[in-house]
Amino acid sequence: MSDLVTGDAVVLGLRPARLPSRALAILVDLAVYLSGYGMISIGLTVATYGLDNALQAAVAVASFVLLLVGVPIAVETLTHGRSLGKLACGLRVVREDGGPIRFRHALVRGAMGVVELLMTLGVVACIASLVSERGRRLGDVFAGTLVIRERVPGNRVMPVPPPPPWLAGRFTALDLSAVPDGLWLAVRQYLTRMDQLDPQMGAALAARLADDVVARTGTPPPAGVPAAAFLMAVVHERQSRDAARAFGATAQAAQAMAPPVVPVGAPVAPYPYVAPAAPVVPVAPAAPVAPVVPAAAPAPRSGFAPPA
Repeated sequence: MSDLVTGDAVVLGLRPARLPSRALAILVDLAVYLSGYGMISIGLTVATYGLDNALQAAVAVASFVLLLVGVPIAVETLTHGRSLGKLACGLRVVREDGGPIRFRHALVRGAMGVVELLMTLGVVACIASLVSERGRRLGDVFAGTLVIRERVPGNRVMPVPPPPPWLAGRFTALDLSAVPDGLWLAVRQYLTRMDQLDPQMGAALAARLADDVVARTGTPPPAGVPAAAFLMAVVHERQSRDAARAFGATAQAAQAMAPPVVPVGAPVAPYPYVAPAAPVVPVAPAAPVAPVVPAAAPAPRSGFAPPA
């Protein structure tokens, strides 16, 4: 999926920015940088008046490179991907894995931006963004970065229901790296529309999705946990990890806020599933005993508990 997490970890994954918002952010940045370059150029022209023409040209080129290339690189490095234009448009540059960018990422983006944005007036960047599935220009491709939207309108977000409190922090040690994006998308679509589904169909779909997630994680299904509650807890755990990685949450703060870790295979006290006892039918001693007909083998069922 193209969605990758917002700061409050509501959306599953980070939402890439598209061409209109990126173009607006670039225009704001260019307006600020060109205004600063113009004022500094006037000051340098006055300061270097009377000097050799070659020296004046060297000063002009150095100021151009410093203000229109060096300053954007320094700003993106120091602010971890938030320039003034991106901050105004609610955008941010992150690595492809969701982490904050470093100097080398900003350097590659700035160097490619000279060709994409300044020398070709943004034509190459626009074409690359339209062709790219996630709206990346060539600088993002070579730097391994992605421009995301930090502010998502609330009316466009379908929040995933929170997991039950007794499942909080139980899957912190679960390996979710092998779960594909397509399965995450299917789980999210189910959780956001589970109340609109037929109960039997919804329970069967939840069990199938939960079995797929368990097969990808390589961990047995937790005992006594309904499939829908398991999916909620796993999605919440992935969102928490993405938010911590993308927005730089410290280990101390995460450890202080995290609930106690419960082993994955440990039984859960709430909502235990107990099979109903078979009714006792009295049999008259004189009645003949009918031959026992073997019952048909039960259909295979999921390892998850039925919904409460």
